[in-house]
Amino acid sequence: MKLRTILASIATVLLAGCAQAQPADEVLLQMQQAFRQGNKPRLAQLLPAAQGHPLEPWAAYWELRARLDTAAPAELQAFFARYAGSYQEDRLRNDWLLLLGQRRDWGSFAQEYPRYRMNDDREVRCYALFLQHEREGVSAPAALAEEVRRNWLGQREADDGCTFAASRLIGEPGRQRMTQADAWRKARQSIEANRPKAAAAAVEIVHPESLPLLAELNASPARFLQSKVVAASRARREIIGLALIKLATSDQEQAASMLDAKWGAQMSPEERDWIWGVIGRQAAQKLSPQAHGYFAKVGRDAFLSDELLGWKVRAALRASRGTDWKTVLQAVNAMSDEGRDDPTWVYWKARALLALRPGDQQRAEAQKLLQGIASPGGFYEQLALEELGHKITAPPQPAPVTGAEKQAAAANPGLVRAVHAIRIGLRSEGVREWNDTTNLHQSGGMTDRELLAAAQVACEREIWDRCINTSERTKAEFDFEQRYPTPFRDAVVRRAREISLDPAYVYGLIRQESRFIMDARSHVGASGLMQVMPATARWTARKIGMTGFTIEQLNDRDTNIAIGTGYLKLVLDDFAGSMPMAAAAYNAGPGRPRAWRNGPVLEAAAWAENVPFTETRDYVKKVLANTTVYAAMLTGEPQSLKARLGTVGPREGAAAEPNRDLP
Repeated sequence: MKLRTILASIATVLLAGCAQAQPADEVLLQMQQAFRQGNKPRLAQLLPAAQGHPLEPWAAYWELRARLDTAAPAELQAFFARYAGSYQEDRLRNDWLLLLGQRRDWGSFAQEYPRYRMNDDREVRCYALFLQHEREGVSAPAALAEEVRRNWLGQREADDGCTFAASRLIGEPGRQRMTQADAWRKARQSIEANRPKAAAAAVEIVHPESLPLLAELNASPARFLQSKVVAASRARREIIGLALIKLATSDQEQAASMLDAKWGAQMSPEERDWIWGVIGRQAAQKLSPQAHGYFAKVGRDAFLSDELLGWKVRAALRASRGTDWKTVLQAVNAMSDEGRDDPTWVYWKARALLALRPGDQQRAEAQKLLQGIASPGGFYEQLALEELGHKITAPPQPAPVTGAEKQAAAANPGLVRAVHAIRIGLRSEGVREWNDTTNLHQSGGMTDRELLAAAQVACEREIWDRCINTSERTKAEFDFEQRYPTPFRDAVVRRAREISLDPAYVYGLIRQESRFIMDARSHVGASGLMQVMPATARWTARKIGMTGFTIEQLNDRDTNIAIGTGYLKLVLDDFAGSMPMAAAAYNAGPGRPRAWRNGPVLEAAAWAENVPFTETRDYVKKVLANTTVYAAMLTGEPQSLKARLGTVGPREGAAAEPNRDLP
């Protein structure tokens, strides 16, 4: 008994010693894990140990957020008061407002909403718009309904807030500011995006009796359409239209045949045009030469969404008989004001005006459009510069950040917490707090000088993603050394030159892949600076003669650069030096761009704009724009994006057989 007591005493002392020796940061890491696991008792147990820690607001947030549904209002108000002005205060208020909206506790919601600073949650905003609608009734401005409509149509999934607000604005007799057409449009968009829950929520608002038919068409659209004869009512026409849209996502030719032969005559012009637009989009995403013809069946572009109109432009850019500039111009002109302001469509509209044998007025309009977006900071912005006769150069550096400016940024509580969180491995939390602190919703907002100072703090601490993203938000002062940093310059330039690869291209790709975060890891398992997949890394290591390679080495800087540049060089050679195609292959694998190059020979800007995958399309454009800026900075010479783009088309002659061994 005595020995057992002695052993128990020793164990107690050892455990106490471990607890005392446990680093304070480890408590926060354990609390984050417990929060993700939904472990409320563990959070409550650890919370006292986090008191006084620089990241105490996070610890308190996790503990209270985990039991938000049962927390007393007094606890919430105490939290808001204790951490006033912090990201965590407003983050919890956001969560609380969502819960109040779901509970339909409008009195508490109305009391708390004016204190909400972020204002970046569409669902919370929809609840607030509903309350304003209730308060003002028939005198509510039309802009209120338009904002509900825009938020609802912009939500990918069916959330409670915007769906509820839309249902009230559509369904309330005598006060409706939205129409049944809005609900059917939401249903169409949702069916095409394969979001059946969002489609069902929209249909339930206007015609709940059709929900069984919706389930039937989702199961087998072709069989559903074959079993129906007529579409006599508005609801039945819309349901038939949803079935045709669903069918088009898997077989646009059959959908087009059915619309032409049977259903088109029974549809309203808006319904018919939308369906042709969807069929055209599906064909365009498959790079089918029929896409342009399908879009030509649309009677009025005004019936199409900006998304469908964008694909109509893309199909016109790769029309088999050459770019259909008239269609490009018409489709862009039919977009909303917001759509037409996108640099993508500003550029292509200007090109269309210049291509259609313009008079002085059209030429002047095109010049004005190009001048409105021209800058060295983006893909179409750079192309606009070149259309105006300029090369790409980095702008003059602004006045250096002063000691006082940097000191103020380094002492900012939100930035201090963000840096600490990132340093100990709480990157997601640190990034969110950094972004909140530097965002313009804060009282007064950050000036350009304050943003440059914050970016400089991140640069000096080698938090490169925050350095870049913060500097990119300045409006009038542009520090391209912050926006386009060159970490590990000796290693990158040396390795690139060893294998005859443009260092600017390597930097352009790394900036897009990882923002220079050495331990970055993607959701699909790619690792390190150049985001290399394990299988690709093993294959490349063998090809470049790297012996003894193990996957664990991928987070080693020099190994990652060697593997990534080696693979990029092999891909670039396989695509005969085409930077756009090699970038697409690096992102999506070489097999896809091999297929995407088939069809008409296109200028590479038009080819890149037609890449079917949104991620890869944006990736190619950003990598090439980055590359052009880095080349200007590394060489000190003006650069051309167009020269790097060239043209893209089918392989010819000896180059017709690709390296099928490439992973």
